[in-house]
Amino acid sequence: MTTPTAATPTTTGPPAGRVSRIRRHLPFTPWLFALPGLAVAAAFVLYPFGSTVANAFTDRRTLVAGQWVGAANFQEMARDPVFWTALRNSVLYLVGVVPALVLLPLLLALLVRRQIPGITFFRGAFYTPVVASVVVVGLIWVWLLDDRGLVNSLLETVGIGKVGFLSDQWLLLLSAMFVTVWKGLGYYMIIYLSALANVPRELHEAAAVDGAGPVRRFLAVTVPAVRSTMVLVGALSSVAAFKVFSEVYLLAGPTGGPAGEDTTLVMLVQRTGTGLTGRVGYASALSVVVFVITLALMLIVLRAGRKEDA
Repeated sequence: MTTPTAATPTTTGPPAGRVSRIRRHLPFTPWLFALPGLAVAAAFVLYPFGSTVANAFTDRRTLVAGQWVGAANFQEMARDPVFWTALRNSVLYLVGVVPALVLLPLLLALLVRRQIPGITFFRGAFYTPVVASVVVVGLIWVWLLDDRGLVNSLLETVGIGKVGFLSDQWLLLLSAMFVTVWKGLGYYMIIYLSALANVPRELHEAAAVDGAGPVRRFLAVTVPAVRSTMVLVGALSSVAAFKVFSEVYLLAGPTGGPAGEDTTLVMLVQRTGTGLTGRVGYASALSVVVFVITLALMLIVLRAGRKEDA
């Protein structure tokens, strides 16, 4: 009669030495996964930002290594009338574009949520400008608003006469604002649609039972429900409007419109810092000012949103 023997235990993992090595290296593993992204951010974000800030205090040019000049570039900026013209245009652009991009996409989102005949076509039509190239959009509107363009041809046909959309200083700026709003409506409409999907239908039904009309329900139910989204849209559109370049550049040309009166800050940075004789140091100082103002705008909008939520 044989005596039963204990079963030999089987090993189901790596040897103890290998386990210790794996445990020893585990804390560094996440950094290995993050390393490619950190390297890209350092090369294309952090280094250019630091280089721009450093160049802002030098007299560097495109082909000439600059020397330290301290705050001379910022002092020159304060005396430069072109800078104040560009700052004025950027602020006017901000004031003219942001309210429209906060309110109109919300109304558009309320419209496209309705199940009415043909609404699918309009949903695609409203979003088409978002995916279109800004260069293509700008060239289309230049063709439409030119003195010999389609719009002026129609105005002449009805006896109104030509309107200098691209030759008058203020009309050109308003035309660029219109193009920016027209192109951004679909993008912010999608953001509002996602927010409206989370608004309980019971709130609208209760307001309707109490006798509230469409306008009252919009002000008392819809707006409070999407207030945080409105703050987000305000922050995004503020930054985009203050840093506008393509629309004004395409409609006004590289000179910034008649006598350069429609130049914006970003256009001034591009015009000052490019070319064989570009003043890289002064353009970097302008870029620092744009960054500081943009950061301040975001903080103001976010702080205002927090106060309303409180």
